[in-house]
Amino acid sequence: MSLGPVMVDLAGIELTDEDRELLRHPAVGGIILFTRNFHSPDQIKELTAAIHALREPRLLIGVDQEGGRVQRFRDGFTRLPPAGRLGALYARDPRRACCASSSVAWLMAAELLAVGVDFSFAPVLDLDRGISRVIGDRGFGPWAGQVVALASAWVEGARLAGMAAVGKHFPGHGGVEADSHSALPTDGRTLADLLADDLVPFERLIEQGIEAVMPAHVVYPRIAPEPAGFSPFWIQEVLRCRLGFQGVIFSDDLNMAAAGAGGGYVERAHAAARAGCDMLLICNNRAAALEIVDAFRGLSDPAAQPRLLRMHGRGRLGRTRLHEEPRWQEAVREVAQLESIETLDLALNDPTDPEARA
Repeated sequence: MSLGPVMVDLAGIELTDEDRELLRHPAVGGIILFTRNFHSPDQIKELTAAIHALREPRLLIGVDQEGGRVQRFRDGFTRLPPAGRLGALYARDPRRACCASSSVAWLMAAELLAVGVDFSFAPVLDLDRGISRVIGDRGFGPWAGQVVALASAWVEGARLAGMAAVGKHFPGHGGVEADSHSALPTDGRTLADLLADDLVPFERLIEQGIEAVMPAHVVYPRIAPEPAGFSPFWIQEVLRCRLGFQGVIFSDDLNMAAAGAGGGYVERAHAAARAGCDMLLICNNRAAALEIVDAFRGLSDPAAQPRLLRMHGRGRLGRTRLHEEPRWQEAVREVAQLESIETLDLALNDPTDPEARA
């Protein structure tokens, strides 16, 4: 059985019979985990093992473990700093900041891989312009060069641990105030504006081989009429052709308010797939997930399979052995040192709903 094109979620900390039936559906290809699915490292390891035992090839398992206010697993895991803290350090000491970024990503990846999670939906490549509260200190900073440097180091660190990276939110969410979880943001800039600034981190990380990208639920009306995640122009012409991206394209959550621009749930799933998304996320709405997987029964893109399989985690260490590793101990000390570094604008740190898609 191949990996299907739909990524779904779970209600609790263990699989129910209904969950097992859904996860065996041929249209399902992955699971996204949330805080509600987490009780302890041992519990999450048992849950991921149960998920992986259901299918071959095993389903992908992802989570939002960026750090700061978007970190789903906390107790028993290292509390990771927000990307903005690395950006603040970069302003003082770029070399140290890049080394810290690599260490943080390695630590995040190694701890997730040890409990059976394949990847985190990170890093955020949006420029933090001080406009978007939903981005804020989730971004590495306001300047494209700074974001490229820190994100490149972050991706390198994750790869050293055996984890693929997911750059988001293409082509850039930092220029709009509205939160796409609750409204449809509109960015009135031109393509030339975006190519000169917000798209630079995506272009550079694609050149370096980033494995996956997530488009934004943002409309750029001077460029294309649809949100980027439903736009053949953005996904096929710009991302695939102009930038030469060959990796996985994950839709953002089709249950978000901004995704309503694509129509009903099945309509928006088909719109994202037609635009070129390889994997469609539907979160916090089991009824919609059931509608979508039934509509996509038998529909899969053979060209997407090798891309998706590369998202599986590699080189996992058990938690006991990991904690004995000098590199783990060094990375934990690095994170502790970062705690003393203040972010430049604490007003941007208002938390969003902890169960919302990031």
